[in-house]
Amino acid sequence: MSTISPSATKEMGKTLAAKGVILIDAPISGGEIGAIQGKLSIMTGGPEETVEKVRPIMEVMGRTITYCGPSGSGQMTKLVNQVMVVHTIMSIAEGFAFAEKVGLDLQTTLKATSAGAAASHSPKALGPKIIEGDLAPAFMVDLQQKDLRLVLEYAEQLNQPLPGVALVHQLFTTLQAQGRGTDGTHALIDVIRQFGKQA
Repeated sequence: MSTISPSATKEMGKTLAAKGVILIDAPISGGEIGAIQGKLSIMTGGPEETVEKVRPIMEVMGRTITYCGPSGSGQMTKLVNQVMVVHTIMSIAEGFAFAEKVGLDLQTTLKATSAGAAASHSPKALGPKIIEGDLAPAFMVDLQQKDLRLVLEYAEQLNQPLPGVALVHQLFTTLQAQGRGTDGTHALIDVIRQFGKQA
């Protein structure tokens, strides 16, 4: 259920299949709170009939169990999830930094944008934490960096440029260089704020 390399997952699946063992890759999204509440999103890869056999076990942990395809498909889907998540975090960081720069009240800004096209889970979950200055992790920078390295490595194998992911990866590296790898990913706003102070 860890987020690991899709290529390594496929190789492990082949090795285990030769010994009569079936591997299901089932990475998760939803963070610590989702795990505690049994509301994770679980992305599965492997033989569909085997996934269905263990579905009742996964339903104890997750609210949404999605069959994504053969071995490695769960991992690839999780990497897609991480691509989208980091772009959302970047948009929150830039939006809030811009709002602060022009003198807007962040609470009002969050309320207004959450009612429009910018509404999504991440601003709802992370926006209040940013406003309160609470950078405790829902998901740590260090863990996100591990996932982004997997994304970028696999994208390179596919010859698929992901310039936005590469940028966010470098910005998170700035936080790590400041000794803040255990902060939540929403600490990205501090890097964007630092750029504004230099301008």
